[in-house]
Amino acid sequence: MQNPIVFVWLSLLLFTSFFVAPSSGLINATAVKADVGIILDFETSVGKISMTCISMAIEDFYNNRSNHTAVIVPHFRDSKSDVIGAASSAIDLLKNHQVMAILGPQKSIQADFVIEIGDKMRVPIISQATSPALSTKESPYFIRSAWCSSSQAKAIAAIVKAYGWRQVVFIYEDTNYGSGLVPFLTEGLLENKVLVTYQSVVSPSATNDQILQELYKLKTMQTRVFVVHMLPILASRFFKMAKMAGMMSEGYAWIIVDMLTSLLDSVDSETIEAMQGAVGVKAYTPRTEELDNFTTRWSKRFHKENHDMEKTKLNVFGLWAYDSVTALARVIEQVGVSYPKFNKPMERGNLTDFDAIETSKVGPLLVPLIRNFRSKGLSGDFHISDGQLLPSAFEIVNVIGKGDHRVGFWTEKSGFTKKLMKGNKDANYSTKKENLGPIIWPGKTINVPKGWEMPTSGKKLRVGVPVKGGFSEFIKVERDKETNAVIATGFCIDVFEEVMGSLPYAVPFDYVPFEEADGESAGDYNELVHQIFLEKYDAVVGDVTIVANRSRFVDFTFPYTESGVVAVVPIKDNERTNAWVFMKPLTMGLWLTIGGFFVFTGFVIWVLEHRINKAFQGPPMRQVGMIFWYSFSTLVFSHREKVISNLTRFVVIVWVFVVLVLTSSYTANLTSMLTVQQLQPTITDFYDLVKNREYVGCQDGSFVAGFLKNMQFDSSKFRTYSTFEEYDEALSKGSRNGGVAAIVDELPYIRLFLSKYCHKYTMIGPTYKTSGFGFAFPKGSPLVPDVSREILNLKEDEKMVKISRKWFGEEEGCPGGDRTVITSESLTTDSFKGLFLIAGLSSTTALTIFLSIFLYENQVILSSDASIKEKLIGLGRAFCQKKNVTKFKESRNDVGMEFAAQSPAISVSCDHNEGMDEGFSTTEPGTPLHEIIGV
Repeated sequence: MQNPIVFVWLSLLLFTSFFVAPSSGLINATAVKADVGIILDFETSVGKISMTCISMAIEDFYNNRSNHTAVIVPHFRDSKSDVIGAASSAIDLLKNHQVMAILGPQKSIQADFVIEIGDKMRVPIISQATSPALSTKESPYFIRSAWCSSSQAKAIAAIVKAYGWRQVVFIYEDTNYGSGLVPFLTEGLLENKVLVTYQSVVSPSATNDQILQELYKLKTMQTRVFVVHMLPILASRFFKMAKMAGMMSEGYAWIIVDMLTSLLDSVDSETIEAMQGAVGVKAYTPRTEELDNFTTRWSKRFHKENHDMEKTKLNVFGLWAYDSVTALARVIEQVGVSYPKFNKPMERGNLTDFDAIETSKVGPLLVPLIRNFRSKGLSGDFHISDGQLLPSAFEIVNVIGKGDHRVGFWTEKSGFTKKLMKGNKDANYSTKKENLGPIIWPGKTINVPKGWEMPTSGKKLRVGVPVKGGFSEFIKVERDKETNAVIATGFCIDVFEEVMGSLPYAVPFDYVPFEEADGESAGDYNELVHQIFLEKYDAVVGDVTIVANRSRFVDFTFPYTESGVVAVVPIKDNERTNAWVFMKPLTMGLWLTIGGFFVFTGFVIWVLEHRINKAFQGPPMRQVGMIFWYSFSTLVFSHREKVISNLTRFVVIVWVFVVLVLTSSYTANLTSMLTVQQLQPTITDFYDLVKNREYVGCQDGSFVAGFLKNMQFDSSKFRTYSTFEEYDEALSKGSRNGGVAAIVDELPYIRLFLSKYCHKYTMIGPTYKTSGFGFAFPKGSPLVPDVSREILNLKEDEKMVKISRKWFGEEEGCPGGDRTVITSESLTTDSFKGLFLIAGLSSTTALTIFLSIFLYENQVILSSDASIKEKLIGLGRAFCQKKNVTKFKESRNDVGMEFAAQSPAISVSCDHNEGMDEGFSTTEPGTPLHEIIGV
């Protein structure tokens, strides 16, 4: 093993002595030497690859520029994979060689202290350290010449999201490099609603047995998606142990990060075999003709210098090293080299004499240029901004066969794409797995791992169940008297067991009662659900309602019952035996209005018919009786008297229609009252309970008490109960006798209660929506989506109906028991305003027309010189006269002449004892005037 190292050192000595021997003739003899320190790990493949790339970069740069004014003189140092070795090398380079800049170290743990030295000495430190813990903003002389490992966090999170995984385990090595990615990856996953359920930290010095022990621990967990962030040396042993533990089989998903993926060619074939099916991300390097030519030249030179590394290939870290040296050479050429390089000459002495080193004079000139540099390099767009090399695109690869196979790309703008399109600004961001090629997962399967499994340690799911004295149809918890085993039964238990049995995998579980030592309940439902957050239960099953404050601590499945909070109240006593029940269909105001219209209509008909219809004449009492008789007889349509006047006929037709509507409405409402009277509740509105300060009952331990408080109920008016029998007793007593006016509970309980007592109680509105019953699991539990899916399938199947019938029976024979009662109210005047308006207008119009004709016919009386009193008496006497329509016109003029010649004395009588012919006449022709108006 010593020969290769000796050969490397001899090569370095030759290179540092003659710069670029093959092309020494092209180097400008007047060029000023620019000393540059290079700290690498000579024992690692990355260090050796970078050494060759750096040497070739210096050669290529100066071979292509014959007029250069400065030339880089590299001073290579071996950090020996040690922090102290890297720091000692940096001090040596600064003190003894006054280097203008230092390239390296490449490991974050080594670069940390060297960066501090660079900041103090004002010397640029150009390092490929990828840990985000090393900040280019806090260290002004630090230039990161590799992509920061935090840049891959979003790409990894996108992979997890694309395949629908909700939980991952993060495994990283116990170094600054390993821990630096933790906060960025966690944040990226949380943005995609993915939880890091566990972080496994593996020491680089851990033995195989210790690694195997940690893997067995991970195997007992549910999560089967692992993100591994390790350097190749530790990762090689880790994956070999993972395969030995049986964790590289079907059902597992492994994601490896950039550093490991980019250096897969540096690990042995046994490690590649162990990593089969893993998915990784790595920096993408665009293929160019220049890169192909360089790769060929590099391969010949590298394998000539390293005979024992024939399988090693050029990677992106070597290309970044090449581009970094090229960038530094350009900046030095631009700035130039001045002497002295430091503020005062360095004193020879102890290499570790840190105090003897002064600050660099050229470093402050180099830093602004190298921290903001951009060029087209072998690695692609080599763009350093604020000291950070900016990332472009990541390759998504699948470890299969002897290496990795590209399945797609990821960019921050476009997400996943199968082909990388340049300048595609209109592309939408996508994390769809369809945008990636097919992946062979561990176990050589194309089936995507679901991301979790039940633990293989034999541990069963701890399912908490409530302990309660009543409502056993929903859940009942008992213990076997002989074995003390927990026996849970009820509707909720049957649904849960049916759902869990429908899952495509076995989930063993045990019921754990939420009880005290004496067997009593240990608290209400909020406390029961909180036990999941305290990690005492893995799930809670029972009549647990999904409410907002509980969802802050747990995840609920989809509800498996209907939702809603309603009140149930007693039904009023049956009033059908009331002697005055026939009066209830109409209000008193409507009764009086109808009576008034009967009298008014009868009066109008009498006025219209009195002069011409014998049936409406006679003694005064007979005529008054006729007014009432005729109008009220229309109620049963028994009026036999014929009407003569067309005006009367018009009034009667309208009035009969009004009576028809009124009688029909009365009959319908009375029928309704007599049939639904037994279903009328004692309280018709939910808010009446608040206004009347009634006592209200609810279920013990339920969230309904809190719900009522939010509805402005007085908590001192609450009474809690535990059984349906207690509900019945409390409602029967009433609020003023130690009971309650209403029971407020959820629909499933109320429906079951009414199925037993539907003839005594009924629901009242409104119904306040809730989310129903659901099963509770820990936050982020992978069981939730699968269980929810099976609940939906069960609700669409007849099995749910069978379970409901088993525990609740057939809800028959209880009309109105499952809905708010529709009661029949008394009809009011407002309901018939239009009808009365029509009747009133028709009667008034007919009366007005009659009076107009009558006054016109008796205008002689109106135009006489008699007093108003005499005129009124004369009109009254004229109204009481029988009228013969056929002879009226002949006598009209004579009556007028006689009336004008005399001054009448008035005596009026409407007592007609004789009958009359039909017609519209008033007096016979030649009737003496004194018969009309006596003096």
